[in-house]
Amino acid sequence: MSPSVPRLVVAAPSSGSGKTTVATGLMAAFAARGLTVSPHKVGPDYIDPGYHALATGRVGRNLDAYLCGPELIGPLFRHGARGCDLAVVEGVMGLFDGAAGEGELASTAQVARLLRAPVVLVVDASSQSRSVAALVHGFASWDPRVRIGGVILNKVASDRHEELLREALDSAGVPVLGVLRRAAGVDTPSRHLGLVPAAERHTDAVEAVAAMGAQVEAGCDLDALLALARGAGDLACDAWEPSAAACDTWEPSAAACDTWEPPAAAPGGRTVVAVAGGPAFTFSYAEHAELLTAAGADVVPFDPLRDACLPDGTAGLVIGGGFPEVYAAELSANEPLRKAVADLAASGAPVAAECAGLLYLCRELDGLPMCGVLDATARMTERLTLGYRDAVAVGDSALAAAGTRMRAHEFHRTVVEPGAGAAPAWGVRTPARRVEGFVQGGVHASYLHTHWAAAPGVARRFVERCRTS
Repeated sequence: MSPSVPRLVVAAPSSGSGKTTVATGLMAAFAARGLTVSPHKVGPDYIDPGYHALATGRVGRNLDAYLCGPELIGPLFRHGARGCDLAVVEGVMGLFDGAAGEGELASTAQVARLLRAPVVLVVDASSQSRSVAALVHGFASWDPRVRIGGVILNKVASDRHEELLREALDSAGVPVLGVLRRAAGVDTPSRHLGLVPAAERHTDAVEAVAAMGAQVEAGCDLDALLALARGAGDLACDAWEPSAAACDTWEPSAAACDTWEPPAAAPGGRTVVAVAGGPAFTFSYAEHAELLTAAGADVVPFDPLRDACLPDGTAGLVIGGGFPEVYAAELSANEPLRKAVADLAASGAPVAAECAGLLYLCRELDGLPMCGVLDATARMTERLTLGYRDAVAVGDSALAAAGTRMRAHEFHRTVVEPGAGAAPAWGVRTPARRVEGFVQGGVHASYLHTHWAAAPGVARRFVERCRTS
């Protein structure tokens, strides 16, 4: 087992305190010092990892104890951080906030404990002075299993304000590791589902990340933060391996795993799995492509906004989440690709679509023609649908055998009518019982985002269907 990577968890008392600015800034500042930094995000969020990737030059990875289970947090972390000098983990919501009704499950505090990592608490100090000591003391003492290694004070108004805050915190026993003033250029714009993804902002996103790094470099004690990271405890687990995980089946068999190898490519060609990307489809977990590759696929990205055809030899298609509602006109205008997707689906080839992918496969989105694979329409609404889900596969599909249970996440401001086809994709068990999504030929389309590392048989099953369809 390789030595554990030095690591920090960046948390806050609540959302809106500045976690993303500080975490991304730390990643950029340490990378600018020549360190190889591994970026991670607690929870299901797809957007923050895009900014992390700009800061570090490495793919941003998620650590979600609800979707993947607590037992995979350490192995997935070690997989992502392999060969790095430092890992920075951005938390989610408030430090102790987890999945609704599930106690500490999926909270930043739980992930910090599982990683044996010190926590740096980012505090929005804009409307307080001496009270900051009570706040920090409360967070530091609430759960003795969670080590608060220091505080970074954000949105500090003046030298006098800083002086009052430091004076108050002297009695709390938690060191101040940084003080950040309000600064232009570090804020990232938001819209209906949170921050605008980095892939949509191009140069502006690069400049924003550079500004975050400069602000953190100027306002934080990077040497003290690195020393804190190096004091993290050893992780007694092996790194997650896509090739080993791809051996798993829905009902694991040691003998099967000992003998299974990815099936050989079809005679005369590759087994190509096309994966939608570009600005309209930015939501994807890195492990999905890794599992598909380990299962024997040649994963080829394409951009539905710009590419007029699917990659040569496409045998299967994965369309993840994103913002097709923002790009509906451009997606609709690319009629050749819409027809190619419809033809592929009509051939019976496996197609896996999540959320944005579901909308793209509908007959229309906000009145604009889409691929027409599903006899359904989609439209924007004011209502936010958000939360973890416990789901079970209603019937067999290219992704899952009937009865397969998976945990998922739902996050959208759209509605699809009808919400389920004659053969639904999932029966949702929480928070209310319902069926949703569509299984039609080789198509599996649903609003639910899943993390395939929790059930790597999904990738194996999908690639095998690509070879035989």
